[in-house]
Amino acid sequence: MSDTAKPVVTIYSTAQCPYCVMAKNFLKSKGRDWTEIRIDTDPAEREKMVARTRRTSVPQIFIGDLHVGGYDDMMALHRAGKLEALLDGQP
Repeated sequence: MSDTAKPVVTIYSTAQCPYCVMAKNFLKSKGRDWTEIRIDTDPAEREKMVARTRRTSVPQIFIGDLHVGGYDDMMALHRAGKLEALLDGQP
């Protein structure tokens, strides 16, 4: 599968969030890029995040349109062996 077919990873984050940093570092270690949406500098984006996730904490991570959850949720998927398939665009 080509890189262009891989889903976009989106991370809602803030500047002072250690779990956001850990999530980005983990994705970087996997060679993945992401789109970061800073909710601390844009209140409208915070409202969108809460509407999409029903959560107020960060990070909130999406792979394509799939809401993965926060850092711990993403790592649980990784430990279960399911994250890489999602990152590669497999169901």
